[in-house]
Amino acid sequence: MSFFSGLLSALPGAVAQGLIWGLMAIGVFITFKVLDLADLTVDGTMATGGAVCIVMMTHGANVWVAMLCAFLAGMLAGLITSILHTCMGIPAILAGILTQLALFSINLRIMDKKANVAINPDNYKLLVSLRNVKKVTIENPIVVIALLYWFFGTALGCSIRATGANPNMSRAQGINVDFVKVLGLMLSNGLVALASALYCQYQGFADVNAGRGAIVIGLAAVIIGEVLFSRIFRNFAMRLLGVSLGAVVYYLVIQVVLNLGLNTNDLKLISAFVVAIFLAVPYWKGKYFRGAAKSAAKTDAKEVK
Repeated sequence: MSFFSGLLSALPGAVAQGLIWGLMAIGVFITFKVLDLADLTVDGTMATGGAVCIVMMTHGANVWVAMLCAFLAGMLAGLITSILHTCMGIPAILAGILTQLALFSINLRIMDKKANVAINPDNYKLLVSLRNVKKVTIENPIVVIALLYWFFGTALGCSIRATGANPNMSRAQGINVDFVKVLGLMLSNGLVALASALYCQYQGFADVNAGRGAIVIGLAAVIIGEVLFSRIFRNFAMRLLGVSLGAVVYYLVIQVVLNLGLNTNDLKLISAFVVAIFLAVPYWKGKYFRGAAKSAAKTDAKEVK
């Protein structure tokens, strides 16, 4: 009974965190699945957005202005990565690592050389408070998904999807592939920074190490969403929703595992194990179905003979 009571008490927090990280996972989805680029800038951007938002709020800025600035800061980080990749010929994965490395020092400067900056809820009205967290965390992914669905239906959005599917053919059709990559990376990191701003408001402080391992959670949400919902959600908007729900499932699984009594110091190890299992599921499914198909073909061949 203690297991179920502990799980139920932790459920609202797990769902709220999952929805916030689901917004970040949508950003990862844009680069990983739409653009077909491995962008590791996420680990740095996930700290930058929160740092910008919380520091601005502690200096009296309006919460909406602070979140807009966090989004723009994330876009700037994506711009740096895209310039390293498109203008300097550095592979996308290495360009992301370089930007992520630089962002650590930049985040420290934003936070005035402090490892973390807390916001006092008595003096500042948080957008994401305990009483309205459900409303905000549910509405934000829906609004973002609706806007992205509209954007990727435009000519510019379709060019991003086409570039990810086949860059050579896109180039032959007159699409500026480098510009499209720049735009996609900027949009992706802007969403990650926006999720970071929400998450830091939810927990009440910004931390310079907040983004460490964020790419793992983002990829986990993308993979989990595809494994669980790919047969149900085929529309682009539904795929984005599946990614957001994948983050919720990830946090629910982590919460279940932690309620089994495992040491919280092993959280990173548990996370890696959960992600590895979900990454292996598509391979196991493909291998099983291929084996079953081959066996059925052999049986049919014997019957014909």
